[in-house]
Amino acid sequence: MPARRLASFLAVCLAAFLAACTAGRMPPGPGPTEPRLTDDRLIAPDGMELALRSWLPEGEPKAVLLALHGFNDYSRAFKAPGEWWAARGIATYAYDQRGFGEAPYRGLWAGSETLVDDLRTAARLLRARYPGTPLYLVGDSMGGAVVLVAMTGADPPETDGTILVAPAVWARSQMPFYMRAALWIGARLVPWAEVSGSGLEIQASDNIERLREMGRDPLFIKDTRIGTLEGLTDLMGDALDGGERLHAPALLLYGEKDEIIPRKPTLALWRRLPNGAGAQQRPALYADGWHMLLQDLGAARVLADIAAWIDHPRRPLPSGADRRALNALADGEPQTSRSPSRQAQ
Repeated sequence: MPARRLASFLAVCLAAFLAACTAGRMPPGPGPTEPRLTDDRLIAPDGMELALRSWLPEGEPKAVLLALHGFNDYSRAFKAPGEWWAARGIATYAYDQRGFGEAPYRGLWAGSETLVDDLRTAARLLRARYPGTPLYLVGDSMGGAVVLVAMTGADPPETDGTILVAPAVWARSQMPFYMRAALWIGARLVPWAEVSGSGLEIQASDNIERLREMGRDPLFIKDTRIGTLEGLTDLMGDALDGGERLHAPALLLYGEKDEIIPRKPTLALWRRLPNGAGAQQRPALYADGWHMLLQDLGAARVLADIAAWIDHPRRPLPSGADRRALNALADGEPQTSRSPSRQAQ
């Protein structure tokens, strides 16, 4: 190939590569505004409006939960848990994180810092709405990673504790090489390309009817952009790294049958907790639990443990799942017979 043609070819390749690297970035909101909560919206400081759902008890709540959903899901995931808690005097608020559910720019990755900023804003507004009422953060899978990064970074939200439900901590350091390589190449060459979890033969829950509902729900994302997956992976790495700085009271829940987030990084997170299991941070392991612990057929047991921990954070959990977690840590890493998923919920 002549030198001039070769140079032109390389220039075209470079331009395509740079375009791929910058494609799919989520723009900020329409402009600065006063952040606030309405009945059905969280208004962020940059003017972005995020759908807000709430499940409230009759009368004043004894505690308030700010709940963050998992990857590709949205705030409706907390409908059944929120109703259960509301019947027991606990208020639950959940919003669609940027890029998910009814939020603008659906399918694009907003960036870890932006997701954390939205959490700080929502927590601050709920503190102002419920002064003197205990406020807890609930993070489910990806939401758990956002909570972890927020609580272990600069300017953590002012809360009374955190509840991490199967937190997404599958960092690159915990992934096989071929998976890291495929993600790196795909995110730089075709970040707009979409992949799905179909054909992986994995199960997120034993609640089959709920899984079918999610499959029919147009707001639940079925196909994921590779660039978004890379953003999630960055977030998961930051969440795992932050475990040793999680000094706030925390309840960390995980199911033995989880096929989405592998056990190895979960145990790695537990071992990094600064105050030791059973002290400020309480791991809990459910023998029959899947990834969607709050929506499994056995979810009532998990929800009751959360409510009991809120009432008496130093007492043993009613289910005994905290004792099972201590045994798992003492015995070493549990073995799993299935391959991990390529997408976190």
